[in-house]
Amino acid sequence: MARLSVPTKAKLPSSLRVESSNPAVIKSLGRLSRSSLISLALDWLDESSLPNAVPYLVQRRNDHGEPDSDNDDPDDLYPPCRSLDDLRALYTDMQTQKGAKRDVVTRILEGDWRHGLTLYQLAMVDFQHLDHHPTSQKWTAYAILPLKPPSKDANEQGLKADEKSLTIPRFHPSTFLQNFQQQLLPDVKAHYHFYRPKHFPVLLLRVFVIDSPYNTNLALTDAGPAANFSSSRTVYLAFPDGSPSLYITKSQATGPVSLGESKSLRSLIVNGVPKALSRPRERFTLKSTNLSSKNLDALLDKRGSGRANAAGGGWSIYADEKAQKSPLDPVLPGAPIAKKSLNADRSRKRHGSLATGPREGKRARLVAKARFGDSAIVTDGKGVEKVEILVQDPFPASNVAEPQGLDDADDEQQPQDRRRSKLDAALRQAQADVEDIEDEADASRWTPAVRLCFQGSHVFAGLRQLVEAGIVDGERMPGWMTGEEGVTTGALRHGRIRGHKGSGL
Repeated sequence: MARLSVPTKAKLPSSLRVESSNPAVIKSLGRLSRSSLISLALDWLDESSLPNAVPYLVQRRNDHGEPDSDNDDPDDLYPPCRSLDDLRALYTDMQTQKGAKRDVVTRILEGDWRHGLTLYQLAMVDFQHLDHHPTSQKWTAYAILPLKPPSKDANEQGLKADEKSLTIPRFHPSTFLQNFQQQLLPDVKAHYHFYRPKHFPVLLLRVFVIDSPYNTNLALTDAGPAANFSSSRTVYLAFPDGSPSLYITKSQATGPVSLGESKSLRSLIVNGVPKALSRPRERFTLKSTNLSSKNLDALLDKRGSGRANAAGGGWSIYADEKAQKSPLDPVLPGAPIAKKSLNADRSRKRHGSLATGPREGKRARLVAKARFGDSAIVTDGKGVEKVEILVQDPFPASNVAEPQGLDDADDEQQPQDRRRSKLDAALRQAQADVEDIEDEADASRWTPAVRLCFQGSHVFAGLRQLVEAGIVDGERMPGWMTGEEGVTTGALRHGRIRGHKGSGL
């Protein structure tokens, strides 16, 4: 421990150690398997990681620089090794042997790293667990948008996001961390660690935060005057390759932390990241996309660098670069099947809507193919676990006035005039919808509280199976049920997904 601890704005060094007897350290190692622990120990003994993960070896105390055998403790269960080569050979032999995971954990904490684990080692432990359990964290996608420069003519208050601009920020890890550290409060200290996973094209950043003005061992001990290790929080950030998006997890607390502290840390990161990415005369902001999932593949598919960002649902067939398809190519079945099955659907009762016949089943599969395209397949590995929709449509009025001029004389109307009247009616209805959306505070119309929640391993794949089975009418199904909107949370009004809780959609 440092002799003198002075409050500072600097980040926590990677060589800072946490006591091996800390319950959070024991719990963190206990999440890994035996083979993962041995592989991790060999990574710590690598030359690149050794400065921040120095093990406990035999102390050289005699004048000739040789190991002093008098200092060997005969009661030591795990006697320290003489050199790094001996320690590497020991863990290499353990890979070929059988044993219990508890023995490896005990040897690490009470033997080779008995003087404590560094923050660098704990970060490697967390990322090792994330590699073996990729769905252990829930990610929320944010869009990185540039801010419009202020206009001289318009009296605009504040800068607005420019959603049509193609400008993306330049990301350099060391510069980003230097700017991001300036956005943190002076009484908060953080440790940062970058990691490149093997199976995902993203760059992960682990932010370990404690409430302390010091960046020494005094901040990590339980007897610290300002904070202790038990009140730490961890947040992960994912920067996908070639995409103006960002994924952020919820705050993971080591000990009991209030909900307000976790939200304040998350808001601090959401506000600090765009400022760290900004430059003079080039400002950025983060905008929520209402997309959350534990599956990184699903986020990369909807908010990644591929062509599927704006091609959800049935439009996904055009996102494949290998498939040379045109939007003019027909996907729905031909006229003979469509005509016969349509007459059969009209004559079928509602309780018997299951597509049991071969012709009805074929049409249901073709409709599902047209609505979902190449997406929402059970084995594609891009499933979201939960979709929540809040319906804000007012209850339909019981006394609806009949439109003017719709009587028996309309049967003699010319086809051109009839089409024109339908177009005018559609335009009037669209205008009425817009006015109704803007007048949400109309107390004369009762709006029931209806919330739809779909849960499962792959929500949209389950909806596709319901369409293929004929349980859900694929032709009348709204687009948000096929994943076209690319959101998992939103408010539904007049068939359109609106922003939920001020997300801006």
